[in-house]
Amino acid sequence: METLHSTILGEGEPLLILHGYFGMSDNWKSLGNQFAKNYEVHLIDQRNHGRSFHTDEFDYELLVEDLHQYIQQNKLKKINLLGHSMGGKVGMLFAVTYPELVYKLIVADIGPKYYKPHHEYILAALNAVNFTLHTTRKKVKEVLRIYIKEQGILQFLLKNVYWKSKGELAFRFNLQSLVENNSEVGEALPSFTHFEGNALFLSGENSNYITTEDIPLISAHFSNFKVVTVKNAGHWLHAENPVQFYNEVVRFLN
Repeated sequence: METLHSTILGEGEPLLILHGYFGMSDNWKSLGNQFAKNYEVHLIDQRNHGRSFHTDEFDYELLVEDLHQYIQQNKLKKINLLGHSMGGKVGMLFAVTYPELVYKLIVADIGPKYYKPHHEYILAALNAVNFTLHTTRKKVKEVLRIYIKEQGILQFLLKNVYWKSKGELAFRFNLQSLVENNSEVGEALPSFTHFEGNALFLSGENSNYITTEDIPLISAHFSNFKVVTVKNAGHWLHAENPVQFYNEVVRFLN
C-alpha cells in the first residue's frame, strides 16, 4: 500500500487538514503553522495531488481508506479533521464511516449534497498546457490565462507547476486521472449516513456552495452541527479571510 505524503507540525491533539481539488498540503502552510501552536497538525496530500502517489483510481471511498491507513500508520487514536471543498467531502465521509476516530469535524465551504461537474474550464486550461512546448513558468501562465480570468485561481494552479527534471516542468497533480474521474468530485454523501459528534460548517459569504436550502440535509447527516459564515470570502475562504477562519476553527476546537 502506498502512503500519503504529509507535513507534521507542532504537538498536542492531532488536527488533520485535507486540501481541495487540484490543491495540496502546501496551500495550508501558513494556517498550519498557526494551528501548530496548540495542535499536532498533519497537512496531508491526498492521492493524485501534491507529493502523494498517482493512481488511475480516484473516488471518495478510496480517499477515505487512504486517510484511515494514514491514521493507523501514525498510531493516531482520536483526530480533529478539517477539510476544504473536496477535502470536506472526504472529511464528511470519513466521519460517518469511522465515527469512533473523529473527535470534531470542520467542513470548509461544501455540503453533503451532489454538485454538478463545474471544473470544465479549469480542466480545459490544464489540458492546453504542453510541457514540451511550454518550457517556462511564464509560458505556462500565458496558456492558463487564456481560460482562467480569476487571478486567485490562476496563482493557485501555478503552485502545482514544478521542475520534474532539468529543463522539464510538470504538474504535481495527476491530471489524467483527475480528468477521467472528474464526475466523482461532486458525489453526494450516501443517504442514511450519520455522525453524532460535533461538526462545524464554514461557509464563504460570497460563495454559493452552502445555501439555506442545504441546512435540512446537513442536519439529516450531522446531529450536532453549526454553520458559520466567513465574511468577505468566497469558496477559498481560508485564503481570503484567514483571520476569521482561524478564529472560528480554534473557538470550535476549544
